Amino acid sequence: MNLHQVPTLDNRTTAARTPTAGAGHERAAWSALWRTAAARYRRSGRFAYHFARGKLRHDPVFQALLARGDIAPNARVLDIGCGQGLLASLLAAGEALAARGSWPARWPPAPTGTHYRGIELMARDVARADTALHGLPRSPRVQRGDMRTTPFDACDVVVILDVLHYVDIREQDDVLARVHAALAPGGRLLLRVGDAGARWRHALTRWVDRAVTLVRGHAAPPVADRTLAQWTAALQHLGFTVQVRPMYQGTPFANMLLVCVKAPAGPA
Repeated sequence: MNLHQVPTLDNRTTAARTPTAGAGHERAAWSALWRTAAARYRRSGRFAYHFARGKLRHDPVFQALLARGDIAPNARVLDIGCGQGLLASLLAAGEALAARGSWPARWPPAPTGTHYRGIELMARDVARADTALHGLPRSPRVQRGDMRTTPFDACDVVVILDVLHYVDIREQDDVLARVHAALAPGGRLLLRVGDAGARWRHALTRWVDRAVTLVRGHAAPPVADRTLAQWTAALQHLGFTVQVRPMYQGTPFANMLLVCVKAPAGPA
């Protein structure tokens, strides 16, 4: 399916006149989104394309970020450990879908007009991202850098998915403190982590993580994990309010999405 197969406001059927109604349309819209986002990676090679298809289709976090409105229109997005920039491609696909009048009505507004910057350590992924994302609106960019040392620009949303466990606890805390400083008041950190207290789920998560890391050409193994309570305490210590969402639906893993909001600005 591509975006042309999703009902639009130009069609004359009843469903098209209310194109965003119903779970069936949501499924069709999501299928169009991930397929369109993945298709850009054909130009980056077979591995990049098939990795994008598998990740976008089967990892529940990508649909959740859009369906729950975690990235608002016009947000400045910083994606740390962004890999080959899948989120940037998905945001562009969402903007195109919204422009066609086919954004699901039960979802919050589409994240249109976003300004995306990614930071990625692996040169191969940066090259894949550069090729795939070339020509998209507002020129999303992925730069090669280490999250421990690369400066973070001022932003409204920070996304860190399955990355922080590659550095030790002290370095995790330093990254999180720098994220808090970079976020605008009221901004949010979308942090997915593994819950070390989940036992066999966590063990399986880390085994698969190591396997995928090797396939992607990176030899660094995970370094430090925390329990969900420990992650939450560290984030609250920095001043975030934290909402916990299980984010392993349809998988055997122990992934949790922590939606962390920085306090809004006080009275002048």
